[in-house]
Amino acid sequence: MIHRGPEGLSIPDQSLPDFLLARARELGERAAFVDGVTGRELSYGDFAHGVERVSAELARRSLRKGDVFALLAPNALEVPLAFQAVLHAGGTVTTINPLSTSAEIATQLADSKARFCLTTDALAEKALAAARGTGVEQIFTTGEHRSLVPFAALVSARPDPALRPRVDPREDVAALPYSSGTTGTQKGVMLTHRNLVANVLQLDTGLFRDHERLVCVLPMFHIYGITAILCIGLHRGATTVVLPRYELETLLETVQRWRVSFLHLVPPIVLELAKDPRAARFDLSSLHTVFSGAAPLGAELSREVGERLRCRVVQGYGMTEASPATHQTPPDPALAEHGTVGTPLPSTEARLVDPESGRDVRDGERGEVWVRGPQVMKGYLGRPDATRATIDADGWLRTGDVGVVNERGNLAIVDRVKELIKCKGFQVAPAELEALLLTHPALADAAVIGVPDRECGEVPKAFVVRRAPVEAAELLAFVAARVAPHKRLRAVEFRERIPKSPSGKILRRVLLAEERARGCGG
Repeated sequence: MIHRGPEGLSIPDQSLPDFLLARARELGERAAFVDGVTGRELSYGDFAHGVERVSAELARRSLRKGDVFALLAPNALEVPLAFQAVLHAGGTVTTINPLSTSAEIATQLADSKARFCLTTDALAEKALAAARGTGVEQIFTTGEHRSLVPFAALVSARPDPALRPRVDPREDVAALPYSSGTTGTQKGVMLTHRNLVANVLQLDTGLFRDHERLVCVLPMFHIYGITAILCIGLHRGATTVVLPRYELETLLETVQRWRVSFLHLVPPIVLELAKDPRAARFDLSSLHTVFSGAAPLGAELSREVGERLRCRVVQGYGMTEASPATHQTPPDPALAEHGTVGTPLPSTEARLVDPESGRDVRDGERGEVWVRGPQVMKGYLGRPDATRATIDADGWLRTGDVGVVNERGNLAIVDRVKELIKCKGFQVAPAELEALLLTHPALADAAVIGVPDRECGEVPKAFVVRRAPVEAAELLAFVAARVAPHKRLRAVEFRERIPKSPSGKILRRVLLAEERARGCGG
């Protein structure tokens, strides 16, 4: 059975920056972005002019249509400006987690064939080290590092419309975030201008109002931050207060000070808002909606935070490969249900498929979520086989998530076919950690699974077989020194052997079942 969102979505044939900045001049002095730490503001008029200036200067510095520009920075006002300017110049942006190691950054720079990079003074040495041996030719900084080009020089340049190439919204790739998809290797997700324009319009279903006040505390390198906060905020004339990192009291102070009306979060932060006594010390009465995404939010927690903050709590669902959103809580409160991610977005189709038989399941039965719509990616960069394995000949994107559609048509995500770990909304590929563990001389074998964690949703746990004496603490430190914080192991269990199939595939489901049995006291 195919579940369909509302039909009739009209997608303009425009580049993403042209679409988003159509109202910028009429909004003029209204603040588009505010630095939540310094109070520095960037108006819509200045943002639009900045996009044109940076775009022209990048063209003068030899950025050509299709060139890749890497953004390696924490949240800052320069990030959305650089993002839209690169697209305006016909380039493609790949976003990189600033907590990644130099080796991880180098891998993405090389795979994406990035020619340019924007970073910060604090990350300059890591960026310089990562860029060695890649195709990166110029590195810019939001600061004044002596070895890098100041981004301020781009913003003060002279605009020149003649330098701008024509963009084909249906074919030209705008964003190139990296995702593990339904397999364990990082791949560049090719999202076109049309993909992103479509998803902004799809998310604009009535939950979001004109001139909202937002907080961007979620990372701008994540597709959730890119589309659901930055892009839809620009589209609807919102003022977005930018915070460089998450800290509960800072977030609460920001909501109170700026009278924030719409708050984008992930489940671990929702949990803190529901449980932490500090939340009661702040005036959060300006909030009308909390939007949770990146991982499922349980019904009980959803109700609890809604009652505490006296606002509506809604969810969105999707994946990087879908720009990212495919489902959202219905705007009509009478149709919404806590613990579900709602119904398909406009011009989006969804099916639940039995992974074994390939047949559609009935409502109330579990099945893998398949989706189709204009927001689905063009494909994986340089990975046609992986693209074919993820999107079938009819355009259906296999999400790897297991869901149930109830009698009211709302989807609940209940499990995953894929074995990725979702830690604080970020993907962690077990295969990546297993490969790293096997480089340790004391280990003979390893398997990694995600185990439930109240704060993070899931955390990685390793099962290892020793070939020489080694303690768990040494292995935890070994991995922590080589990966980003969200990928770090939280536990190690020693085994005599790792369960495997006759073909040698790790049977992670066996380990997961054992872990669940322990959790139930079995």
